[in-house]
Amino acid sequence: MAKKHYVNNEKFLEQMKEFRDKVKTAKESGTQRPRVPEYIGECIFKIASHLARKPNFANYTFKDDMISDGVENCLLYIDNFDPDKSSNPFAYFTQIIYFAFLRRIQKEKKQLYVKYKSMENEVINSLIENNGEDLVAGHLNGILHDSYSEEFIRDFINTFEDNKRRKIRKRKSKLEEFMENDDANAITSAS
Repeated sequence: MAKKHYVNNEKFLEQMKEFRDKVKTAKESGTQRPRVPEYIGECIFKIASHLARKPNFANYTFKDDMISDGVENCLLYIDNFDPDKSSNPFAYFTQIIYFAFLRRIQKEKKQLYVKYKSMENEVINSLIENNGEDLVAGHLNGILHDSYSEEFIRDFINTFEDNKRRKIRKRKSKLEEFMENDDANAITSAS
């Protein structure tokens, strides 16, 4: 029994070829660019929706934003698909969507970091200004959450900042390596 897939790759490829020919004709004749056919749009949306169900993306609260980003990125890069180089539009668009999902997750983590950091700073400023008197009131009003939430927030902030420092160190080491290689090349070419 043949497995029925949610996107027929052969039909998707044919539609992409037809669309690409229409775009090329419109460019040559100077007419308005044609709309993306509904079938191609449905395929892209299905790919994004199904990829969002995968375990590594399933539990995010901003899943709809991820799907929207994936579809948007596919439409931005739809003209880069070349049927002469690849006969698999499914894989091409899946990759675009996958990386759009990763970018959205990073954006959301950054926003969450800013939110947590500002919350932490607000609590610290309140303690400094009022000699700790608002700490009890803050606990009672829900500004500070239970110890598990506080620990989660601290861990999230520390992990985010550690990752940021690691990326900066990695960039610096690559730059230093480049500079050393550039200096070595300059010395060699001067000889």
